[in-house]
Amino acid sequence: MGRLSGLLQFILGFLLGVCLLAGGTAALGFVFFSQMVAPPPKPLFDAEKQEKDKNPKKEPVAKVSPVKTETKVASEPAKEESKPEPSPQEQEEKLPQGAYKATVTWPEGLSIRDQAGADASRIGGVMYNDKIIVLETTPDGQWQKIRIVGGTQEGWIKAGNIQKIE
Repeated sequence: MGRLSGLLQFILGFLLGVCLLAGGTAALGFVFFSQMVAPPPKPLFDAEKQEKDKNPKKEPVAKVSPVKTETKVASEPAKEESKPEPSPQEQEEKLPQGAYKATVTWPEGLSIRDQAGADASRIGGVMYNDKIIVLETTPDGQWQKIRIVGGTQEGWIKAGNIQKIE
């Protein structure tokens, strides 16, 4: 009976060890692959970091306004709902002559440079689908001077990575 008890303890211990090893490996694999699937944080360009340091964002203070109620009279015709006012960025900007609006089509976004050329310093960036204003193009058509819609930052991007907005 002592030999059978020892054999049974060995088998149970072996199975328990295999289960612990398999469970630990599965948990480690889950953690590793969940970290690989998570999107990376949005990169900040040097100009954005400096701008963020100079102008720290202040939390907006919530304003409480009294609730207004409207009563409709049955004899009044239904009024069309008015569209909300567009934000200042969406309002039509006056474009310089020859300038046009476009969106960035390069999936990784584009670097904004201080001069037209690949060796020029990077001063910022625009992300995919950001709206920009194309101010001018170099004579060889390789670089375009842009301004970000609703902003004041201007710079040069490589041509061919944007789509004109009608």
